[in-house]
Amino acid sequence: MPFNGEKQCVGEDQPSDSDSSRFSESMASLSDYECSRQSFTSDSSSKSSSPASTSPPRVVTFDEVMAATRNLSNLTLAHEIAVNENFQLKQEALPENSLAGRVKHIVHQAFWDVLDSELNADPPEFEHAIKLFEEIREILLSFLTPGGNRLRNQICEVLDTDLIRQQAEHSAVDIQGLANYVISTMGKLCAPVRDNDIRELKATGNIVEVLRQTFHVLDLMKMDMANFTIMSLRPHLQRQLVEYERTKFQEILEETPRKAKVAGAS
Repeated sequence: MPFNGEKQCVGEDQPSDSDSSRFSESMASLSDYECSRQSFTSDSSSKSSSPASTSPPRVVTFDEVMAATRNLSNLTLAHEIAVNENFQLKQEALPENSLAGRVKHIVHQAFWDVLDSELNADPPEFEHAIKLFEEIREILLSFLTPGGNRLRNQICEVLDTDLIRQQAEHSAVDIQGLANYVISTMGKLCAPVRDNDIRELKATGNIVEVLRQTFHVLDLMKMDMANFTIMSLRPHLQRQLVEYERTKFQEILEETPRKAKVAGAS
């Protein structure tokens, strides 16, 4: 059923040829614009004169974005390692007066305060301490080379958390003895630059502070291991840099076009 406006138009003068031409051009431009929008946001590569694609616009997933970012980061990192002889990873310390620094200090202090109260309770609670030794065991094992089976077996035997729990149930667990073994093992695995840190650990009397500082030194040892790996890989990277960069750049190009569509649409 026609609207009132349409009925009134029937009785009016017909538009001139120039008006009709302009109207046709406007409609053609609008049609081209709509078709270009459809081809821009869909996976179809059809021409503007083709029917509109019924496929929805492609949605880029978070994993795809992260994959492209990782490729670019890896390419940049590899180039920096190869050309910069002084490149090293460093532990980033939060400023103490910053909000993040204060929050980190409060949370960590609360954790160690709880551990201290549990170990000094009557009877003592050992579950959190056992979980810490379990984490320490995994870190120590990560430092070992594939051929270090003897030390690996020893670490797994001494820091057997199931056995430690059984000992704790009978109040027979020696937390200080376990800590001493950990410190001794760290001394065998650490770089010479950490020898002084190991001596300070041995001189610390409070068991909670020993465990706290143990994790700090383990973090430093992980950084040392990463830098040693970088130093070892640098000559190989320098020889393979051109081919590596070409391969990585191709991977980035394969990921980027899909992202560019979404970025341009926004």
